Amino acid sequence: MTSNAHPHDDDLDPALGPTMPGPAVQPIPLDMLDGLDAGEEWTPDPRDVDAVGRTMFDAPGSKDNALIVLLPRESLNRVPAQSLLRIESRADGRTYLGIVTAGPFAEPDGLRADAPTIVTTTVRGATAFVPRYHGRVHVEILGERRAGALSPPRYRPLPNSPVFLLDSDESSDVLALNGTLRLGVVAAGDDSLTIDIPADKKSVLPRHTGVLGTTGGGKSTTVSRMIDQAQRQGFAVILLDTEGEYTTMNEPTEDPTMCKLLTERGEEPHGVESTRLFTLAGKRTSNPEHPSQATFDLRFERFSPYVVEELLELTEAQTERYSHAYEAAKALLRELGIFPASNNDEEKRAAMELNDFEAGYPKMKLDHVLDVVRVVVSQLHGEEPPNILSPDFRAGQGRAKLLEKSQQVAGRVSNKVSWRALSGHLHRLRRLRVFDSAQPIGYDDLLVPGTVSIFDLSDTDSPAVNNLVIADVLRGVQDRQDEAYRRFEQSDSASPTRVLVIIEEAHEFLSDERISKMPFLFQQVARIAKRGRKRWLGLVFVTQLPRHLPPQVLGLVNNWILHRISDADTITRLRRSVANVDDSLWQRLPGLAPGQAIVSFTSMTRPLLAAIDPTPAKLRMLD
Repeated sequence: MTSNAHPHDDDLDPALGPTMPGPAVQPIPLDMLDGLDAGEEWTPDPRDVDAVGRTMFDAPGSKDNALIVLLPRESLNRVPAQSLLRIESRADGRTYLGIVTAGPFAEPDGLRADAPTIVTTTVRGATAFVPRYHGRVHVEILGERRAGALSPPRYRPLPNSPVFLLDSDESSDVLALNGTLRLGVVAAGDDSLTIDIPADKKSVLPRHTGVLGTTGGGKSTTVSRMIDQAQRQGFAVILLDTEGEYTTMNEPTEDPTMCKLLTERGEEPHGVESTRLFTLAGKRTSNPEHPSQATFDLRFERFSPYVVEELLELTEAQTERYSHAYEAAKALLRELGIFPASNNDEEKRAAMELNDFEAGYPKMKLDHVLDVVRVVVSQLHGEEPPNILSPDFRAGQGRAKLLEKSQQVAGRVSNKVSWRALSGHLHRLRRLRVFDSAQPIGYDDLLVPGTVSIFDLSDTDSPAVNNLVIADVLRGVQDRQDEAYRRFEQSDSASPTRVLVIIEEAHEFLSDERISKMPFLFQQVARIAKRGRKRWLGLVFVTQLPRHLPPQVLGLVNNWILHRISDADTITRLRRSVANVDDSLWQRLPGLAPGQAIVSFTSMTRPLLAAIDPTPAKLRMLD
C-alpha cells in the first residue's frame, strides 16, 4: 500500500512550503573549548568606581582632538555641556583632559533611535516597553597631562578608557579661570564654576575687548558689571557714554530682576564708587542730580588738520584751500610770537618736531583759521574785511599781518566758490561751540586709580562731535600713559595706572563708512590700540551693530564677550576673528537668553558659555 505522506514532511515549513533536505545538525564537541583560556573571573577596577563613562571606538569620520564618550544611564544627568573630563587611557599609561562640546544625548541600547519599535513605543506612550538606553557626549581633547602640565596631545585615548568628571577647583585650574575680576558663572556644567579674569596681567585686558550683541542681549549689564569690578581692582575707568545710560551708576540698582539675581549670588545692590560725570560745554547731562559733575571743551590745537578736513567732509578743492589757510595761520602765530615764543627754546624745538599727522599746531584756535578764510573771501569779492574773530589778529600788528598773509593766499589759490563753501563749513563747526569755550579735559585727573569718569555725550546729537571727543580722550590718555611709562622705565617710579577705556556704540565711531571717510582718525586709534597694550591702556568696544565693524577694528580685539547675535553674515565674520570657539557654541549664539554670552579671554584655555553676573548699579536703560 502506498503511503500518502510526503517523504520529507519533517522539513515542511507551514509558511514557506517544503524545503530541501539538509545535513543534520551535529552537537558541539565537548573538547572544542579546551584550547580557549577564559582567564580569571572579571572584576571591575577599583580605580574606576567614580567613572561616568568610557571612550568609544573611533569611526571612519572621526576627527583629531575629538572623540565620543558613552555614558551608562545613571550617569546621563551628571555630564552636562561644557563639563570638564579626565580620561585615563590606562592601556598606554596616558591621561587626557577634555571638555564636552555636544550632548548629552540619550540613545537606546543596541537599536537605532528611529527604529520602528522605538517610534511605535514613543508614539503610543507605552512606557513599559521603553528599551534600556545610555548617553553619548562629544568631547574635545584639551591636551595630555604630563608632569602636572597640560601639553598638546600627540596621541588619542584608547577605546574603553574610563572617563571622570573634574571638580570645580580642578576645572577652574584647567580652564584658567582664576582671577580677581569676576564676570559670571559657567552657564552649563558646574554652576559653581565662576569666570574670573586676572586684572593684574598685562597680557589680558590691555589686549582690548569686544562686547557685541543685539539689543536686549545684556550688553549694558555686562559693561556695568565690568566697570564695578574694574573700579574695585584699582583701574582708572573712562566711559564714553553716547546715550547717557550709565550716568546713574553711582546709585544702587532698583530693578527687581537684578535685585533677585544679586540675592541669589549673595550680593547686595550698590552704586559704583568714585564716579564723575563730564559734559561737553553747552550741553545738558542726562543725570543733573549726580553729585560730581564737570564741563569740558575741546582744544582745536590738539586735532590734526587732516582729521579736521575729514570731519568737515571737504571736497578736494576745499581741502586744498583749508591747507593753505591753516599754513597761513601757523605762519601768523610764529611771526607774532604766539608760538613759539621768541625767547622759549623748548617751544622752538617742539615746533620743529611737530607731526601734523598726529596733532594740530600748539595754541592754534579755530578762529585763527576762520579769520584767514573770511578775509580771503572778502578780498576775492572786493569787499571790506570782516570783523576779526580772534583777539590775536584784531588790532595792530596782528591785523596788518593777517591782511598781508590773506592777500598772499588769495593770490596763489583763487576760486571764490570753494573759499565761500569752506567758510560755511568752518562757521558751522564754530556754531557747535565745542572748541576753546570752557576748561580742557584734565587727563591727570582721569588717571587716578579707582576712579570712574563718565563722559555723557547724550545731548550732542552729532556723531561727528562724539567722534572728536572720543579721539581727543584716547589721544590725551595715551600721551599721559606714554609719559608715565617713560618715567617707569627710566627710574624706580610706580608702574603706570591700569586704564580701561570703554567706547559705547563703537559702530558710530569705527564703522566701515567712517573709516573710509576718516582714515587719519582711524590710524590714530589703531596706533593707540597697538601701543596701549604695553602701557596698561585697554580699550573696550561695545556695539549692538557688530556687522558695521570692519575687519580692521575686529583685528584690534583679542578678548570677546558675545551676546545674542542673529545675523548669519555677522556670525560668519566673527568666526574668522574669534579663535577656538567650537561649532556647538556658534550654533547657540543666535538663541542665547538675555545675560548669556560666549566669553573668550586671552587668559582662558578656551571660550565658554557664561551667565553674566547682574549689575549692582542703577542703569537708566537696561539692555
